[in-house]
Amino acid sequence: MATTMRSMSREKKGMELKITRLLRAPPQAVWRAWTDPNMIVHWWGPAHFTSPIAKVDLKVGGRYLYSMRDWTGKDYWSAGVFKEIEEPRRLRLTDFFSDPSGNPVPASYYGMKGEFPMEMDVEITFEEVEGGTELRLRQKGFPDEENLKGAEMGWNTSLDKLEGVLMGTRMHGKSMFYAIPGKQEMGVMTLFDAPKERLYKAYTDPAQIPKRWGPSRLKTKIEKYDARAGGSWRIIQTDEKGNEYAFHGVYHEAVPSELLVLTFEYEGTPGHVCLQTVTFTDKGGSTEVKDQLVFQSAEDRDGMMRASGDEGMEGPDRLAKLVERK
Repeated sequence: MATTMRSMSREKKGMELKITRLLRAPPQAVWRAWTDPNMIVHWWGPAHFTSPIAKVDLKVGGRYLYSMRDWTGKDYWSAGVFKEIEEPRRLRLTDFFSDPSGNPVPASYYGMKGEFPMEMDVEITFEEVEGGTELRLRQKGFPDEENLKGAEMGWNTSLDKLEGVLMGTRMHGKSMFYAIPGKQEMGVMTLFDAPKERLYKAYTDPAQIPKRWGPSRLKTKIEKYDARAGGSWRIIQTDEKGNEYAFHGVYHEAVPSELLVLTFEYEGTPGHVCLQTVTFTDKGGSTEVKDQLVFQSAEDRDGMMRASGDEGMEGPDRLAKLVERK
């Protein structure tokens, strides 16, 4: 586990919790892990809890909804509204107990004692420091010492899990690659200076795919590429010695400029199929692309990572050269 630094102060007036933690990752990586639902589900909640569902509408006035599941299978829901967003430096939001639909409920709904307010205020800052990111968290509104201590323990064990998630992240230029240890998925998130339509075309146009697919040292041939629901694809790459590497799959969904869902299988290891999901999100003229692969096992995922090595990071760079404004 990465080295951590913690401090906590309790103020009797208002019962405010403060936690400081040094995380061994840059602010951009910590911000992503804190705001992206695909990553939140891997660390949210105290030790021995899981988080099956995380929904985030990351905008001022947008809402979030998280679940925590204990060892008996009981779910606890929380929700809130984003009040201030300064990416990747600061978040301020409200927080309240909720039902599965995100409607506020009193703490007693989950058997908790104490006069909790119906809404609490939370602020998180992410400051770049030597060695990583200093995370500072403040949460106001605890009714008594006992509940504040419980929240302190819950937050700190949750942040322990966040450190584990960050161990599998790596920044490369404008891209964040993540592969959470022991999990069966990997992915990359990149912000491109190009509209969604141009990115979607680069992912689906057979004429453009060889310009951005895989390592540049390999020649890429498109044998078949039908990017529509039910369509199939097959790509063959050749190295300098003439060795061929073939890949194929089937499209499950293809929503123009929004979403692609397809299978991916390397023919050198038949039967080891993964599911790829690509989303395209407008960011005021730029586009955030999230490309996620879910494997049948963590072993399959780790095998893919070993095979691709550092060359696996070349893809976003090639894609940027193809689509970004000059």
